[in-house]
This record gives sequence, structure tokens and C-alpha cells, in this order.
Amino acid sequence: MAATLAGCGAGTGDEDVTLKLVAADYGSNDTNTTQKYWDTLARSFEKTHPGITVDVDVQSWKDVDRKVAEMVDNGQAPDLAQIGAYADYAADDRLYRVDDLLPIPTQANFLPLLSKAGKVDRVQYGMPFAASTRLLFYNKGLFEKAGAKPPKNWNDIRDAARKLKDDGVTYPFALPLGAEESQAETMMWMLAGGGGYRDPGNLSYEINSSENVATFTWLKDNLVTPGLTGPVAPAELDRQEAFDAFVRGDVGMLNGHPTLMEAAEKAGVDVGKVPLPSTNGEARPAMGVADWMMAFKQNGHREEIGAFLDYVYQDKNVLAFSDQYDILPVTTTASTAMRSDPRHKDLRPFLEELPTSELYPVGNTSWAKVSESVKKNIGKAVAPDGDPDTVLSAIARDADDAEAAE
Repeated sequence: MAATLAGCGAGTGDEDVTLKLVAADYGSNDTNTTQKYWDTLARSFEKTHPGITVDVDVQSWKDVDRKVAEMVDNGQAPDLAQIGAYADYAADDRLYRVDDLLPIPTQANFLPLLSKAGKVDRVQYGMPFAASTRLLFYNKGLFEKAGAKPPKNWNDIRDAARKLKDDGVTYPFALPLGAEESQAETMMWMLAGGGGYRDPGNLSYEINSSENVATFTWLKDNLVTPGLTGPVAPAELDRQEAFDAFVRGDVGMLNGHPTLMEAAEKAGVDVGKVPLPSTNGEARPAMGVADWMMAFKQNGHREEIGAFLDYVYQDKNVLAFSDQYDILPVTTTASTAMRSDPRHKDLRPFLEELPTSELYPVGNTSWAKVSESVKKNIGKAVAPDGDPDTVLSAIARDADDAEAAE
């Protein structure tokens, strides 16, 4: 039945249908805006699906989640939204199930880790659209000049940062714990320290676990207090500010993603990449990130939505988007194609990390509030008068309150 819904008969009834898609912009300026990608894809789709028009509104990441929320609150939900989170809408019964939209082969082609993350109560509502992982980046030129070696454990990070500081590097280790995206930096370090936001069974939050407290105590004592994180306090350093400094050649080390790698290399930075080491060098899961596509039930265009999404997730379209923005594909076949393409050899380390990575707990409606608490508070954990246990315990209380309200 699901396969039929997304088949070639969609959109051939007496009335034409216009699908409204609100999507996030992955471009950095007007020349590479994602609006161009969607417009090209939509016009191509419309040629083979008469009776269906796709109207795409691309918004910046700063605005897109709020834009969709306002549309939903005003009773004008789009047919499709490509944004950062889906769980609240699924919990409110506003979304189509994925198995009511896509044929089985398309559903089965999503990477298993991402399919699982798209589920609420074991039903998939969120379709992964873009993915990435994080690696520890280091400036090879600055390392060579300072006599530092690529780190294999946390002591190596500290020792390299000392040498970089002694050699005059502005940010030996850039640690962005400001409000922009500190929930990501936090999770990377928690995982490297053997902890995480939730317990291994994803049953409850464990934000103030002994492992997480030990991680932030180490960061404070070994990187922040000795002045190895640069002139801006981590609580005041946003991710983009840190990334810009890396591109300028002012950062020795930081946690980065594929798009930063491309920007830095274009600026002439020789970028080294390793997984963020654990305390003792043992392998730990990397942090993975996924952005989500979802389909709203309000307008009742299930067949037309299914036909469009089946087209969106064809390999040629998935790879076109990934190629343009250095984003990892979300399907098995496209990932295999990218891994075997020599043009994308720089992305292979990120691809290798993705299947075993750990994602935000996006299937929990509480996650949005927990993330906001982390952004607001985590920088205090490494401040001169901060106490990691106290700060993490306060965030944990916010998480418990948010979970109780689910």
C-alpha cells in the first residue's frame, strides 16, 4: 500500500496540488543558497509529475524553526518542513508516519542509525535529510612550527596546547561553549569522556554523571585555567567565531565538521583530522548530527507528498546536495557511492565515523528544553568561579523537569 501511495499515479486527479516546503539554508551567501538546489529539484520533479507544483521557501537556520512553528500555530502548517527537530510535532499527532509516505525500498535505504533516531515510540516520523559527524581538527602548520604532535589522548591535547601557546598561537584549543551551539561541543566531550546526555539504554538523562563531571573538571583544570583556550572565555565563544578564527589560522585545535574543513583548506590552512581522543586513547563514539524532513497531515496531500519525497531521496538528488555542501548522505546507496568516489576522499573519515556515532536524543520532546539549558549554562562549568558538578546538576534538574512534562 505504501509503495502504491508514492507511485506514479499521484497528482493526476482532477485538481492540481501545490505542495509547500519550508527548508533550511545550508549556503553561506546568495551565490550558494539552498533555494537554488530546491528550485532545480522541484522543476525537475514537476516535469514528470503533472498536476503537482512544489513551492519552496528557504529560510536561514536562525529563523527556520521559528517560521515553521508560527505556521503550525496559525493553522497554516506547510506540507513539508526540513528543519532541526521533529519530535514535538510527532507527539502532537501532526505528522504522517514515514511508512504512510514512502515505498519500502526508499524507507529501507536510510542509514539504520538515522532511521532509528527518526522514531517516536518505535514509529518513524522524521526522515533524515542531512548528516555530519565531528572530528578534532588541527592546523598542521602551527603544529609543526610549535613542535606538537597530533593528540592520541587528553594528555596529548594538553601538551600540544601548551606548546602552541608558548609559540604564540592565539587559540591553542578553541572551546566554544557560548550560546550558539554549545550543546554540540558539550556532547563531543561527554562522549570522549565515557559519558553522554543519556544512559546507554536511552532511558533517562544522566547529565551530571560522574563521567561528565570528571570531563568538565578536566577541561577546566587542564585547558581553561592554564589559559590554553585563548583570549575569549569559553562561555562567551560561539562556534562561528571559533570557526572563523580557525580559517584565519589563529587556532591550533578545535572540533569541526566537513564544511569547516572545506572553508579552511580554501583559505590555505593545512587541516589535520583525528577523532576526538578519549582520556586514555581508547575508541569512543563520535557525535553525529542529523537534520530532518517531516510531512504535516493538515493539508491532506499524502500521495503527492510521498511522490515528491521518493524523488528527493533518489541517489542523484541526495548526492547533488551532499556534493554542494560537503554534507554526508543519509542513505546507504548514496553513502556507498560517495565513499568510493575519489573526489570525496577528504570526507571518508567523517563517513567512517557516522555508522557508530551517537546523535542527540531528538526523539524525546524534552530535548529542545534540555538543549536550551545546556546552551545557557554549560560555559559556567569551566569559568574561574564555576563548579562543574553544580552546573551539570542544575542542567540535570532542568532535564528531569522537561522529561516529566513530556
